[in-house]
Amino acid sequence: MKPKLIIAAIVLAALVFVALDGLYIVDETQQVIITQFGNPVGQAIAEPGLKFKLPFIQKSHFFEKRFMEWDGDPNQVPTRDKRFIWVDTYGRWRISDPLRYFQRLRDERAAQSRLDDILDGETRNAIARHDLVEVVRTSNRSAEDIQLDIEVGEDAAILEEIEKGRAAITAEILKVASQRVKEAELGIELLDLRFKRINYVEEVQKEVFERMIAERQRAAARFRSEGEGEAARIRGEKDRELQRIQSEAYRQAQEIQGKADAEATGIYAEAYNRSPSFYSFLKSLELYEKTADPSTVMIMTTDADFLKYLKRTNPR
Repeated sequence: MKPKLIIAAIVLAALVFVALDGLYIVDETQQVIITQFGNPVGQAIAEPGLKFKLPFIQKSHFFEKRFMEWDGDPNQVPTRDKRFIWVDTYGRWRISDPLRYFQRLRDERAAQSRLDDILDGETRNAIARHDLVEVVRTSNRSAEDIQLDIEVGEDAAILEEIEKGRAAITAEILKVASQRVKEAELGIELLDLRFKRINYVEEVQKEVFERMIAERQRAAARFRSEGEGEAARIRGEKDRELQRIQSEAYRQAQEIQGKADAEATGIYAEAYNRSPSFYSFLKSLELYEKTADPSTVMIMTTDADFLKYLKRTNPR
């Protein structure tokens, strides 16, 4: 009895092992190619679920269904105007034909290597066809932005005009690279390409900084000149306004003084008409007050009119 049980257990274990090798699970994010003795069998399997293959004879190869990343290495590239810059790019791609992908590339490492050749090469070619300003800028400034800078006092004539810009160059690289990938029949689709970083080499960086400094100094000189002109205008307006205020105040003072003198003259005239002798007496007293003080010495005759109110008359 025992030998039969042992044989049954061995057979059962073999069946389980065969069944396990013949079953596989396809995830929602995966697609599978089945090979038999190294050659693909049938089409790619993209529907998720539990699948079956011939155990030990067939082998399952799993590939990503999602978008995958390509990250290029920074390269020193010359522009059309002979400026060297460091360019770092990245992209996105996916496996569009798993069977062709398996036949041509086998795995992701080979795919990344082919993308390195294609994308790095097309990036170099595109940058070499354009000037530095086209690579580092995206678009020209609008007329509204320039007018706004003029209104707030910014320099609106610093940036050069560009024909394409970074976005158009990126689209150009993506278009040419996608065509090359398609012609190579690699079973992949290039989805996107972007510049991750653009850095100047040391020589170009120095020139750029010097230019930026010169532009800022020119703008600062213009601001100082405009400020000095505005200050001169304000000082001129201040002087004119001061002179106007002073002349107006002098005119009003003279008018007031004239009116006061006229009123005083009228009062004096009325007082003189009422009592000429009393008026003469008051005016003489005012004259005494103005001319006589303890340090004053006057020499005159006793019959002078100036002393007539100082003479003492004898009541007897």
